[in-house]
Amino acid sequence: MNFDENEPQAVREQRFAAERAERRAARKAASLDLRAAHLGAVIVTVTLILLGWYGKPIALGIVSGVFLLWFAAALAWAHADGDQGRHALQRAYNITFGWGDGF
Repeated sequence: MNFDENEPQAVREQRFAAERAERRAARKAASLDLRAAHLGAVIVTVTLILLGWYGKPIALGIVSGVFLLWFAAALAWAHADGDQGRHALQRAYNITFGWGDGF
């Protein structure tokens, strides 16, 4: 978002709105790469299984609750951004578990 200091505020706001709309359209049209999210989901699943296996119900509840809230917030954000249906679920899944490629 570049701006000229001498341009009127109304012109600047209109240009910024057009740039945001272009980025939103590009984001919605782009295919999501979910490999990293799948890896993150596997890591979380294995962690939850191990917590349950070793009898740590409080830690199991905390970890699963954190990821559930994280996914719900990501889904609400994707929906508020204008995504609907499957694409909103994929974006929320990618936001929640997309950190998996960092391992």
